[in-house]
Amino acid sequence: MEEKIIQQITMNQQDMINGIKKIVAMPSVKTKATTHAPFGENILNTLQETLKLAEHLGFQTKNLDNYIGWAQYGEGDEYVGIIGHLDVVPVGVGWKYPPFSAHEEDGYIYSRGILDNKGPILSCLYALYAIKQLHISLKRPVRIIFGCDEESGFEDLEYYLMKEKPPVMGWTPDCKYPVVYGERGRAVIEIVARMNQLDEFLEFINTYFMNAKLNGERLGVDYKDEEFGVNEMRNYHWKHQGDNISFSVTFSYPANITLEQLMKQIENKASQFEVKCVQHYKPVRFKKDCPMVLALQKAYEMITNLDGTPVTTTGGTYAKLMPNIVPFGPSFPGQKGIGHQPNEWMTIEDLMTNAKIYGIGIYMLANL
Repeated sequence: MEEKIIQQITMNQQDMINGIKKIVAMPSVKTKATTHAPFGENILNTLQETLKLAEHLGFQTKNLDNYIGWAQYGEGDEYVGIIGHLDVVPVGVGWKYPPFSAHEEDGYIYSRGILDNKGPILSCLYALYAIKQLHISLKRPVRIIFGCDEESGFEDLEYYLMKEKPPVMGWTPDCKYPVVYGERGRAVIEIVARMNQLDEFLEFINTYFMNAKLNGERLGVDYKDEEFGVNEMRNYHWKHQGDNISFSVTFSYPANITLEQLMKQIENKASQFEVKCVQHYKPVRFKKDCPMVLALQKAYEMITNLDGTPVTTTGGTYAKLMPNIVPFGPSFPGQKGIGHQPNEWMTIEDLMTNAKIYGIGIYMLANL
């Protein structure tokens, strides 16, 4: 059956690439909310067009009040869920082709969102379409979920979980291969001072952040473990509001510590200032030998003939909030620094390889 799925995906290549290019060419950067478009008209238009595409392929679809939508094959409550996102980061400068042109050249497609994340989630849709075309019976239904606020705060997924049951297993195609069994915790810590403390505050920030190692060594938070690696500080941000000035930093921390430990160390060093956590997601960790992870490892190895030993990531995905899913693809080993950059790209060959991996992954998870 796996070989039939692969063959059908191959037969659908041009239809899949045309569908991906159509959605990728739609500008879906977040804009001002309206009464019916919580993330702006551009994202709403993209969601509606994506659901039309899924309907055209014969899927049952649902739009959850323009926050998020899904397409499904099969019936039942316990479903396999695959969630990606249609919203994209601002285009920035430095593009050699228009950023929403879906320009194809020498086997590459250039566009904002082709990798992060429209190309991969639509590859999942077309992988499921191949299974539908073959009339393959699955033990569980499979749902492809199209998020609309991944880049700005997960409000879409929060809304989804108020309205729908979470999947029993699944993945988000918004990270890397091989299958990722663990994500670090992520905490945004803000340190606030009064303006009459400005000189002291600037000295503190320079000492402990600007001129310090990114592992937080001077703060005493250079935690590490064998699986997740060393704690990292990133995304520095200054803000001046009224009589206060603040500095925020994101900690990507290993799973062997807690937020409380992290906060206590920082508070000890910054006792003269206010320290608060403004956003936090706990680490995600599955057993490397659990059935879901083993199945996705097998799917990856079957298509690529590469080592599929499960890995961890320093990044953050929908897996932080959606229960029972892991990050899985789309970037292959060695592919870094593509998403969020000018000239974001993905090759047609990689899109097809992803679709084949995802097709086998769907078949395996839906029949566990």
